[in-house]
Amino acid sequence: MVKRLRMFLRNRGAVIGASMVLSVCLAALVAHIISPYDPMELAVSNRVMPPSPEHPLGTDELGRDVLSRIIHASRLALLVGFSVMLISSGAGIVIGLVAGYLRRWDNLLMRIMDGIMAFPGTLLAIAVMAALGPQVGNVIIALSVVRTPRMARVVRGQVLVLREVGFVEAARAGGSSDWRIMLRHILPNCSGPITVQATYAFAYAILREASLTFLGVGVPPTVPSWGGMLSEGRYLISKAPWLTIYPGVAIFITVMGLNLLGDGLRDMLDPRLRDA
Repeated sequence: MVKRLRMFLRNRGAVIGASMVLSVCLAALVAHIISPYDPMELAVSNRVMPPSPEHPLGTDELGRDVLSRIIHASRLALLVGFSVMLISSGAGIVIGLVAGYLRRWDNLLMRIMDGIMAFPGTLLAIAVMAALGPQVGNVIIALSVVRTPRMARVVRGQVLVLREVGFVEAARAGGSSDWRIMLRHILPNCSGPITVQATYAFAYAILREASLTFLGVGVPPTVPSWGGMLSEGRYLISKAPWLTIYPGVAIFITVMGLNLLGDGLRDMLDPRLRDA
């Protein structure tokens, strides 16, 4: 464990990424403490004010404090990203393991995954949201459906290679059950690609949630969202650029941090890289 931690700390990009993600997580955790104002508090007399000591990032067209809304919107972004990562990773791992190791299920499961992937991701998510309605839970469901096939295909590809290696054949000859082989011998050796795909799923969900909300089919307007802030600010981009710049910066920091962190975790967890 110490060796892995040292390897992670030597990766400058991973440390920077972890710091960025940790900062966003801490801001979301104590949003109610560090936010200078209520994110939904209206003050029409202060509408579209530029950044000032009273409002460090300015106010929007309804007089709401932009900084407070960005801080509280981080909660939604992390909730959606983490939920989509867990659901899509869990479903993708199970489907990939079964399809890659139990070959009689391979054709059926992969054709279903291919059918889902045949639709453009954003279009499929919009279709699911149109059927379910604009709610946070529905956004998580829609993005999990879109992302699961990617994880399933990555895991399946790894399993197809690992199922033929010597230690798996030895376990099979020793009488181990299929599920024991998959969970004990194959899955740990897929940890690197799975970790990278999971962090990509996290970042993907944050971007797509913002995209869906920007298009008006994501979360309700009563929920602070970076995508919603971008949508509201686009009409005033020439007059009040801070309405779109700062939410965009928040998205960039979070997604970039997740990508850097994922690369560092891959280097730390992949046995081939760890033991090199």
